[in-house]
Amino acid sequence: MSDNFERVLNIELKVNVVLGRTKMTLKDIFELSKGSVIELDNSEDQEVEIYVNNRKIGYGHVVIVGQKFGVKITSILGEDELVKTIS
Repeated sequence: MSDNFERVLNIELKVNVVLGRTKMTLKDIFELSKGSVIELDNSEDQEVEIYVNNRKIGYGHVVIVGQKFGVKITSILGEDELVKTIS
């Protein structure tokens, strides 16, 4: 591999996983306290969205590894879909 390519491989990227979404009124937000539960639109067995630098790149399932959460990638968006997330 070229030195330039090696340098690119060390660039850190922000990776986010979206478990779900919901809409709440400001009143409901102010009523939240420790122990409150926020219900999300995803079900327990539904795939989660995977984002790199705020661009969706694929989907996965939440897994538990030891005592930590992880995501098992189940699909990566196709080339056409990836281009749409950039524009």
